[in-house]
Amino acid sequence: MNLKSERRGIHVDQSELLCKKGCGYYGNPAWQGFCSKCWREEYHKARQKQIQEDWELAERLQREEEEAYASSQSTQGAQSLTFSKFEEKKTNEKTRKVTTVKKFFTASSRAGAKKAAQEKTPKQGQPGRERNADNILRDLKEIFTPSWELASPSEEIQEAKAPSPSIHRQASIETDRVSKEFIEFIRTYQKPGQDIYKQCKLFLDTVSHKRDLSIEEQSECAQDFYQNVADRLQTRWKVPPEKVEKAMDEVEKYIMTRQYKYVFCPETTDDEKKDLAVQKRIRALHWVTPQMLCVPVSEEIPEVSDMVVKAITDIIEMDSKRVPRDKLACITKCSKHIFNAIKITKNEPASADDFLPTLIYIVLKGNPPRLQSNIQYITRFCNPSRLMTGEDGYYFTNLCCAVAFIEKLDAQSLNLSQEDFDRFMTGQTSPKKQESDSFSPDVCLGVKQMCKSLDLLSQLNERQERIVSEAKKLEKDLIDWTDGITKEVEDIVEKYPLEIKPKSQALAAIDSENVENDKLPPPLQPQVYAG
Repeated sequence: MNLKSERRGIHVDQSELLCKKGCGYYGNPAWQGFCSKCWREEYHKARQKQIQEDWELAERLQREEEEAYASSQSTQGAQSLTFSKFEEKKTNEKTRKVTTVKKFFTASSRAGAKKAAQEKTPKQGQPGRERNADNILRDLKEIFTPSWELASPSEEIQEAKAPSPSIHRQASIETDRVSKEFIEFIRTYQKPGQDIYKQCKLFLDTVSHKRDLSIEEQSECAQDFYQNVADRLQTRWKVPPEKVEKAMDEVEKYIMTRQYKYVFCPETTDDEKKDLAVQKRIRALHWVTPQMLCVPVSEEIPEVSDMVVKAITDIIEMDSKRVPRDKLACITKCSKHIFNAIKITKNEPASADDFLPTLIYIVLKGNPPRLQSNIQYITRFCNPSRLMTGEDGYYFTNLCCAVAFIEKLDAQSLNLSQEDFDRFMTGQTSPKKQESDSFSPDVCLGVKQMCKSLDLLSQLNERQERIVSEAKKLEKDLIDWTDGITKEVEDIVEKYPLEIKPKSQALAAIDSENVENDKLPPPLQPQVYAG
């Protein structure tokens, strides 16, 4: 989606919130801009294409193996009865291998094989148990096959009086409460309610044995289940649309309350890693002010400030809910508080261009826990009709846009220079606080003094940073000057080397004692001749 930042604020064309295929429903970044319906169609096309390619690869490899085997056999001797039997056995073995390979690429092959085996070897004396097992296998195939249809009325299984132990596991108080409410609700639907209950029990029992499926495959199963139950109520039981919608809300609540701990932020996905990345990003953007986002909300107005606090509370409370519809309700309540805050501030109804910047500000200020996990959970397991239309779908799509904007937020988005943006992000400085003269008269003196002190500290911090920076620069210059002088002296000495000669010894006097030559004869003494 094309998010644009202008001087007048953040703007997103409402047409860009819709499905890029042009169906008129709301799109979602998690579905690459498609709505739930179009995304499932694209997903099925890609899946079928991959299955077809894998199938063709398996058949090609099998043909190559058969050709290699046939060529090796042609070089052997004459045909015999023993060889014919061996060839027949080998052909059967090849057929079994081909069937085994194809089973890897068939969604419902396991269920179909078990069903065929049970039809060939029925158990005597247990007609009720046999029919029950066949129907369970049939429904297993229906749930995990893309184009499946629910059972016909004549082949429905009877409601079990004792609950399946695979479904009821150490249920929490909330799970027990939701189960009781669901049973009380479906009693008002009489026969359609019994049918809903049986389908829900069968679905839960099935997925409890399919924990090894990927989260995308589990999401696909849940979406198929929602669609089939809705179609079943409308086509078979002729339930009015408003009652179908209410029934689907209760089905979603019952199913997802039990499946929550298995499908919310599973270990097989990178949801937790994305949560930490978004949380760290929002913490780094704590300095962003409403003025930078052009948020048309004045928190100085007590009523507006209360609305902002309620909006933050609602978006944080989303993480405590277990049902996708309840999480969507938190987003909707948060959005309505935002619209009310804008309306009170501007004294006129809020527009979409006012709503998105304010929602971004609320997310930055609240930093909701596990934001990406909650968005992915809603996307995967919420009733698709709620995400494609209505105010819930509109607000959820805007929340996805807000998160995408925060992840890509840069200096240009906030109308800042890159230097200032980097300084704010690294914590070297912070935007200037509001001047005390611009405060309303109702603001207490303590708040004004606090803002003055914070502004003074900010200025002192900037001065200290400048002094430290200049000192480091001076130190570097001194080091460079010393190194330069030393190098020049070394070059001169190398070019003009200084030779220092040793001192020469002085000549000894004639009549001085010659210590070194003490073995020489003594000097001649003068003699007097008489004459």
